[in-house]
Amino acid sequence: MLMAGLAVATAPLQAPAAAQVAKPTLNSAAPRAEQAWSRPAAQGGAGAGFMRLVNATARPDALVGAETGIARETQIHRTTVTDGVASMQRQAAASVPAGGQLVFAPGGYHLMFMGLKRPLKAGERFPVTLVFSSGARVKAEFVVAVAPPAAAGHDHHAH
Repeated sequence: MLMAGLAVATAPLQAPAAAQVAKPTLNSAAPRAEQAWSRPAAQGGAGAGFMRLVNATARPDALVGAETGIARETQIHRTTVTDGVASMQRQAAASVPAGGQLVFAPGGYHLMFMGLKRPLKAGERFPVTLVFSSGARVKAEFVVAVAPPAAAGHDHHAH
């Protein structure tokens, strides 16, 4: 039984290079992160992460977690305003509709990087793995910036 499991686990590694190029990546059927960024923050404190999640699949999905080596813990939060008072609540998930998107931005949904292991300095980049209810694990690279990065390489008029 163990040998069969090993054969299955190593089979994709033995596929010809041409076959690997022709096949879609594991995350092609999962939401993707665009324009991921975080503001500068001090070591030991908390940082916030923002991005646009795009779901080009025919099934809704939900972000249920995130992992990064730069913080002790990463949580999904949402800021809401009620009667002029802003408050932030931890969220178990953030739904991304089929064929749609969800924007994580200041004043709305965002990731909280709790217990930063080092300061976040402008210009730096760090990896985050986004975990979805579908089981997909999507890698995203966050850039540390004072303001959101411009949408480089995206010409929305060409679609």
